[in-house]
Amino acid sequence: MVHSDQTDDEDDNDNDNDEDGGQVSTPSTDSDPKLVALMHEVDNWISHVWMVRTFLKHSDEATDDEELAEIHRGLYDFMLALGPSKDAGDAARYLRIARKKISKLRKTAAAFRELQPEVSGHMNFRMAAQSLSLAVHQIDELLQGSPN
Repeated sequence: MVHSDQTDDEDDNDNDNDEDGGQVSTPSTDSDPKLVALMHEVDNWISHVWMVRTFLKHSDEATDDEELAEIHRGLYDFMLALGPSKDAGDAARYLRIARKKISKLRKTAAAFRELQPEVSGHMNFRMAAQSLSLAVHQIDELLQGSPN
């Protein structure tokens, strides 16, 4: 199930909609190559966030734990906000949105680290918490060290 709550990035959704309400993306051709490379590097770390989110979403524990469900929804919201910019190849916009949303991603990762021992002490959950923390740290470092 896709989380249907609108994120606070309604104003960041600059793409036009087609007649069916779907996004129409026009690839950007004027992106700085350094920004494009940075976008790809951030997106590589986001793949780790995606895997943790998928693990949590499909875990039996998420079925019974609303706090855990909020974690995987928070991870999804971050990635959902970046998708249209990534698809359009608009690195500057992608990075701007990522910088805007990183504090929520940090809070979500911290909430999972805190919640994880209560949910399960199984190695899979411990590794998911460690993987998410590492990925969020790397994303944060990349965004902080990049030009605005």
